[in-house]
Amino acid sequence: MARLMALCADHWPLDAHIAARFAAWPGDVGPSGASLPLRLAGALHALVLTGTAPRLAAVYPPHDATDAALLAAVRAALTDHAAFIDTWVASPPQTNEVRRAGAVLAVAALLAARFPGLPLRLSELGASAGLNLMCDRFALDLPGLTLGDPQAHLRLSPDWRGPLPAHAPITVTDRRGVDLNPLDPTNPDHALRLLAYLWPDQPDRIARTRMAIAQARAPVDQGDAAPWLAARLAEPAPGTIHLVYHTIAWQYFPATTQAEATAALVAAGARATPDTPLAWFGMEADGHSPGAALTLRLWPGDLTMSLGRADFHGRWVDWQALAPM
Repeated sequence: MARLMALCADHWPLDAHIAARFAAWPGDVGPSGASLPLRLAGALHALVLTGTAPRLAAVYPPHDATDAALLAAVRAALTDHAAFIDTWVASPPQTNEVRRAGAVLAVAALLAARFPGLPLRLSELGASAGLNLMCDRFALDLPGLTLGDPQAHLRLSPDWRGPLPAHAPITVTDRRGVDLNPLDPTNPDHALRLLAYLWPDQPDRIARTRMAIAQARAPVDQGDAAPWLAARLAEPAPGTIHLVYHTIAWQYFPATTQAEATAALVAAGARATPDTPLAWFGMEADGHSPGAALTLRLWPGDLTMSLGRADFHGRWVDWQALAPM
């Protein structure tokens, strides 16, 4: 993908129509804004995945091709499938990186060990298609330890650094998410969008996401995270650990949404008891490197814990929480 994007940049404009459309796009077209190069890459990959552009598929992985052949196939796709690409790039990129569920599973086990006997209630903000709401149906395989479902077909094995997480059974009794533009993994068009933004030279990510899509059954509501969360927190759920979490999503929420969601969590935390604890977990960029910060805020007691760091795609986890707690 780095090669493809560099070739597109070096030979731009590749097509008069798409170049004119991108040039007229309002605002920032780069990664901090509309991410138009990403949208174009997703559209091209979607054509390959659907078999709509066989000439393009012939120069995409696992096939080898010269730069000239790759450029020629891309130019042809931009001309032959202009209407499809036009429609595709109108919507922002959307992914649901399944490997981030490894960090969520570690946090779930930490909570299960801290509050033995209490099941979990999951609420995910920015849940996309809700794939990671099914985390307890996955297996996190670590040296000498498996968390989640030991019989799971979908298995996660990140490069784990630091101590192992708590070894505790994870039981989920309720799961629900929210997203401004939720995708339905049972809808073939939505599933295609999830897969198209996983690059063709990363077949392991594609295979993993296909497995997650096949078993995804978590409801995701459309809406703003703050009012949704306030309503969710107001629902009585005695005898459960309520785990509210987000992975590489908080940074995209408007400041007002962040403030209102934080206020709702703090208010609900003040009502938390040892029999109905509340946990707020984030795997988010914090301006430091490498990767994202793993942070947990826990009530009752309003404890804030730094759990370490993780790769943005979950390829490695540097876990710094003691287990068991």
